[in-house]
Amino acid sequence: MASRLRICHETRVAYPSPAGSSYNEVRMSPLTLPTQTVLDSRVAVTPAASLWTYWDYWGTQVTVFDLTDSHTSLSLRATSLVETAPPTPLPPPLDRAEIAARSTDSRLTEYLAATSRTTVSPDLAAQARSAAEGLDAHQAAAALTDLVRERVAYTQGSTGVHSGAQDAWDQQAGVCQDFAHLTAALLRAAGLPARYVSGYLHPSPDAELDQPVAGESHAWVEYWAGEWIGHDPTNGTYPGESHVIVARGREYGDVPPHKGVYRGAPGELPQVRVEFTRLA
Repeated sequence: MASRLRICHETRVAYPSPAGSSYNEVRMSPLTLPTQTVLDSRVAVTPAASLWTYWDYWGTQVTVFDLTDSHTSLSLRATSLVETAPPTPLPPPLDRAEIAARSTDSRLTEYLAATSRTTVSPDLAAQARSAAEGLDAHQAAAALTDLVRERVAYTQGSTGVHSGAQDAWDQQAGVCQDFAHLTAALLRAAGLPARYVSGYLHPSPDAELDQPVAGESHAWVEYWAGEWIGHDPTNGTYPGESHVIVARGREYGDVPPHKGVYRGAPGELPQVRVEFTRLA
């Protein structure tokens, strides 16, 4: 049964002194895919600015705007109405040797290479290969997700946006971003192309209709086994009607919800609020 969700994602940046100008990119517009249909999506900015959009290399819709007049704060409000589908049965995976062959000299190669946030030690990479040995792609993905979940505890505030997969493994703590980076790193080490997914997860799928619920943005992974298969390592589940995809890339650096620069004194971290309302 499909689910209809309204998502409101607000970000506010306050500057300690007026910023002379700022230049911004926003990735908060969900994608229309076989598993989800975007019925409405819009981004509003205060102070008012002219907005334009483009599709980046990774297939994400990006909203861009510049503020050239002095301003003391910046507010972003992205609202979306999305209809999502329940999970479908896993398709038969390709043979691991066939996956390796198809990943050579294709765009899949990009999803096998380590990045700054998905680099792990040679010992950990060898452990991933050992855990996946003799398993098909779905079994290997499940085994590597279990390896992450057995090692790393979900702990708010334990890492930052610049933390990497090895940091989460060593600290044995992280948040959804770290679970996704670490799982992607282990999948790649085992020869499975993997990409980082940025989006939303309704925290209370059984919430009453029209009842707003506070939540957060979320991250998970997709691995390629003949087609892309989603897996949420933080929760140990396959994505379903409570998941909404916004962007995919190699790691967080390819898909940040808000990225910008401004001319002025360093300020505090942005304040972020995400609210979900189940409509059907």
